[in-house]
Amino acid sequence: MTRRLSLGMVGGGQGAFIGAVHRLAARMDDHYELLAAALSADPANARASALALGLDPARAYEDYAKMAQAEAARPDGIEVVAITTPNHLHAPVARAFLEAGIHVICDKPLALTLAEGEELARLARQQRRLFALTHTYSGYPMVRHARELVAAGELGELRYVQVEYLQDWLANPIPPGQNKQADWRADPARAGRAGCLGDIGTHAYQLAAFITGQLPSELAAELHSFVPGRLVDDHLQVWLRYPNGMRGSLNASQVASGEENRLQIRLYGDKASLIFRQEEPNALWLTPIGGASQRLTRGRVESAAARHASRVPAGHPEGYLEAFAQLYTDAALQIHALAAGLAPPPESLALTTVEDGVAGMRFIEASLASHAAGRWLKIS
Repeated sequence: MTRRLSLGMVGGGQGAFIGAVHRLAARMDDHYELLAAALSADPANARASALALGLDPARAYEDYAKMAQAEAARPDGIEVVAITTPNHLHAPVARAFLEAGIHVICDKPLALTLAEGEELARLARQQRRLFALTHTYSGYPMVRHARELVAAGELGELRYVQVEYLQDWLANPIPPGQNKQADWRADPARAGRAGCLGDIGTHAYQLAAFITGQLPSELAAELHSFVPGRLVDDHLQVWLRYPNGMRGSLNASQVASGEENRLQIRLYGDKASLIFRQEEPNALWLTPIGGASQRLTRGRVESAAARHASRVPAGHPEGYLEAFAQLYTDAALQIHALAAGLAPPPESLALTTVEDGVAGMRFIEASLASHAAGRWLKIS
């Protein structure tokens, strides 16, 4: 077995959702050992959360900056940090650990502004450190198979992509203090100017880019807040134009009554179409023009990419946690390769990185600007 990487975590203490997901993902394929953490901005919660996880009290930090400095100075210091904080801390925390020479695995969106994101990308290149971004859905085997089908020309020339991400968990006002996740997501100081756009719109945008291998050059966006008094958007619709002539539409909503977590993509080429639904992640629908729809399943496709991202035999479902774990596994493969001075293993190159995060920030800023201007704009 490959040596486990020493892992630290910032954010994700008691009362948080995503921190536990990161910890499960890191443990699933046995590539990491959690050794240090600054799990909350509240010192008491940070310490209590770390001790509850069985961490050494000497490595239960109350401040992420002190953690970065202390771990960099230790001969057995952490090699990689997971950042699971609200959005406004992504950039400063990542910067502190990159400057300390520590690899980064960070939640999306990358930062609050494009300028912050571009600075992080430059710093990661300068420090020669991996910076992975957890766009979870790119870890699904059938998403990776869909990408292979497109790259192999099975759909022909791409004409139209339609991607949507619909939820209803913010459909009604949530009083402050009742839901920690809703509190910070509705606060522009912590979430940024983009609410639904930054939270799930970026997932939809990344999924379309991941499968098609293309980024749009222009967009027209309309953002809206349906819940009275909400300071960030909770619904958006975006039209996309691509350099090759393809057209696209992206819809995201956190007020779509009755929807749980419906991330879906439809892609149409001049030879065939495909459909992937996140709530049924082990299947992909492929339909040739004039032919019958084919339901492709994870355990039956001939695909190196799908096999690399699979863990269990055919007929056993793999889902969200396994997809998240795949990102951690690919990050571990690349970090070990960097340490050995080798090229990253080809099978790990589907990992989403800081560059994908920068693309997401360009999408956010162009969407905000287009909405404000009421017209199509180029994506810088």
